[in-house]
Amino acid sequence: MSSPSPFRYTPYAGRKTPFSIGLEPLAPDDWLEPDGNIDRYLDEKQHLFATRYDDVFRARPGTEAAQSEVLDLLVDYLPSRHPDRYAVEGDRIRIAGSDRCEAFRDPACPPLERAARLVQDDLVLMRKGPEGYELAAAAVCFPSSWTLAEKFDRALDAIHAPVPGYEGKMARRLNLIFDRLPGDQIVWRTNWSVYDSDRLPAFRSGSEFAQFRDTTDFDRAFLRVERQTLRRLPVSGDLLFTIMIYVDPLNRLRDHPDRKRLAEGLRQQVLALDADQLGYKSLTRRRDQLAGYLATLVDGA
Repeated sequence: MSSPSPFRYTPYAGRKTPFSIGLEPLAPDDWLEPDGNIDRYLDEKQHLFATRYDDVFRARPGTEAAQSEVLDLLVDYLPSRHPDRYAVEGDRIRIAGSDRCEAFRDPACPPLERAARLVQDDLVLMRKGPEGYELAAAAVCFPSSWTLAEKFDRALDAIHAPVPGYEGKMARRLNLIFDRLPGDQIVWRTNWSVYDSDRLPAFRSGSEFAQFRDTTDFDRAFLRVERQTLRRLPVSGDLLFTIMIYVDPLNRLRDHPDRKRLAEGLRQQVLALDADQLGYKSLTRRRDQLAGYLATLVDGA
């Protein structure tokens, strides 16, 4: 299987603006999108589950049934929607392109972890609590500059407190969406950031990753896009949040057939960020240099 072309999603070049909810309906068949990079993602997940388990998996007692719902959804969805990549063989799923045959009924492994080992996406279970929906279980191997430890067991508002402009109208709207999302509806959104590494695990602490801050060598920078989906589980009523990471070399824009539109869209969004938003994206000291670099791509330099 060939690797997908870069820039599958370009939220910086459309009608959506950063730091907006921007959820849209998603057809059930389009829920998850495994691609030719699946081997890289699943190798990285296997390594993290083996070496940093507490950093990438947490679950409250009592969430086991909901975790099993997620696993059952995937075991049903993946082979039927993506038969070129997934095939059920007894109590295992063979994954083409990754040379894996995963046991999805292994009682020694939490169901949500088994589910996460099947897909490139990170998986998060949100459960209604006294303060709103709370992060009750998660397999998150590829966080974008946050850690599961700081989000686990927290309510929606506390999780999003660092996001500029969240408090107030956005918070009320997001809580309403979580409360009212129908069981037959899947919604999705994308966002973007600029990083100095193409590593999938982007833990905020530790020496393994440094978010883009000081470099002006934009030819070595990367656009990191999250494709997020949200759906309600049919039995528990919990919400399942999925996150798929795409990392594109910024300099590949130079050869893109739609280079001018993409580069100009990103440039305009970067210039439109306010001080808090620039700080959140770690672009405060490099905004003008990045905008200048993108201008050269628009001009074809």
